This record gives sequence, C-alpha cells and structure tokens, in this order.
Amino acid sequence: MNITPFLDRLQGAKNVLIAGCGGGFDVFVGMPLATHLMNYGVSVIFANLSFSNFQESGAIQVNPVTWLIDMKAKELPYFPEKWLAEWLSKRNLFNPIYAFSKTGVRPLQDAFAQINHEHSIDLVILVDGGTDSLIFGDEPGLGTVVEDAISILAACQAAGDRTLLAAIGFGVDHFHGVSHHSYLENVAKMIRADGYLGSFSINRQAPEADAFLDLVDHANRRQPKHRSIVCNSIASAIRGEFGNYQATGRTNETELFINPLMSQYWTFEAQCIVSNMHFAASLMKTENFPDASAVIESIRDQLSSRPFRPIPL
Repeated sequence: MNITPFLDRLQGAKNVLIAGCGGGFDVFVGMPLATHLMNYGVSVIFANLSFSNFQESGAIQVNPVTWLIDMKAKELPYFPEKWLAEWLSKRNLFNPIYAFSKTGVRPLQDAFAQINHEHSIDLVILVDGGTDSLIFGDEPGLGTVVEDAISILAACQAAGDRTLLAAIGFGVDHFHGVSHHSYLENVAKMIRADGYLGSFSINRQAPEADAFLDLVDHANRRQPKHRSIVCNSIASAIRGEFGNYQATGRTNETELFINPLMSQYWTFEAQCIVSNMHFAASLMKTENFPDASAVIESIRDQLSSRPFRPIPL
C-alpha cells in the first residue's frame, strides 16, 4: 500500500492528460508528474488554459477553443506552450500539446471530451501553480479563481471521477489575496470528505526535479523580461532557497517567503472540490469567460465570507 493515495491512482494508467488549470505557465508545474509517468512508459498528453493569442500563431485549430501547438507555431511574445514544445523536442519527446483559449465551462468541457476520446485518456491530472484552485467561494480572498474553477468543472464534466488535481506552490498566492489559513481549512474539509489524496515534495536530487528546473530555465531564457513568478518561486524552493530570495526582477518591490512547502504537491479528487463549490451549478452553464466571471461575482456577493486569519506561529 502506498501512503500517498494520489500515487496509487497513477497505477495502471496508460494515457494521462496533464492540464494546466489556471492559465499561463501552470502546465509547467506538471512536468515532475509527467517525467515520473513517462519513465514508467505512460503516454502523456499536455494541455493548458492559455493567455496567448493563437489567431496569430499559425497553430492548428482543432475546435472553437482549442489549438494544437508544436514547433511550427509562429513566435509570440508570450507563448509557454511553444516553449514547452521546444524543450520536449530537445529531449526527443514530441508529446501532443493542446492550448485552450479563455472560455466558459461548456465549450471547455467539449474540448476536454474531444481530447480524452482522441487519445483514450484514462486519467486527467489538473495542475495548478499555487493553491487557489482549492477555493469554495466563501474565502476572504479568491485569487485568480475563475480560470481554475472553469477548468476543474469542465474536466470533471468530461472525465468524471478520473479527474484529479495536483497543486504546488503553497504560499505564492499570498500576493493575490489568498488566505492560506482558509486554504488549510479547505484541505481539512477535503480530508473529512475523503477527497484529499495526500501531499509529497519534489526532491531536488530526483530526475523529476531536474526536468522541471531545466524547463523553467529554458522559459527564463526565452522570456527574460517576464519570468514566471510562480514557477521560479517553486524552482527556488526545490533548490533549497529560503526567505526573501529573488529569482526574477519582477518581484523586487515585494518581500517573498520562499520555503520548503512551495515544493510540495497537494492532491485531491476533483469531483470532491466541485461538490464544495458554492458557484458550481451556475458556472456549469456558462459559454464564455465574462459570463463565468459574472457568475462567480454574483454568487460571491450572496455569501458571508470567512474572516481573514493568519496562520498561527
């Protein structure tokens, strides 16, 4: 028996979709999991909710909200998916990479279903850089909840109980107004509901860490003026940095708290998260991103938010 149920859930999977759920560089934080799976012969497909302008990329559009990204895509100022393709190709890996435009739950659900069918996906792992994906709606601060909530709902609608969430980067959402006291309270609730699948850290001596750190370094070279704060914070934690360690000039005006908890995955049954979302039922009907944002804001206005509490020292 494995003491981390999440790792048990990986056993027997043959085709796994690893999807960044919060946008931007989130798909990068799935690389340790992808490396682990590929080392055991598992076929890994990548996807990412994206902020890039695919209309100008020349990438293949496979449905109204999805593009297939490869080395042939044109250069864009901000293009994490192409940089992932470049990095994989250097290692003679050519995993399919899909990118989703910002949309509502219904179109994204169809996109997940199409990918799952085409690649015979038997497990979907949503990955989040940060921990604001475990948000129910009554927290004092929601972070960038819209992207995460849309992704979780859409993936669950398409894959049901074959959908898991792995969040890494505890603490990095502090600057988006996330209460980590509330986050830990949510984890406790997931434990009581049997939706928590355990936590584990990325050891810097492991090949999974090497892959992630090298991928982040590649992206830093490709976008030196806009390095990912989340990915570089996680990379710093994996390397053993601590406290106000500045890996990118973008954070010079802010005091950081890099710490070992940032290198730890927190894993969950995605459907259990959905069952605790106050806005899930209304959000499932949305067709576009503005409607989704409006739904969450409307439900939020009807709730009594928990007070903001610091973590006791």
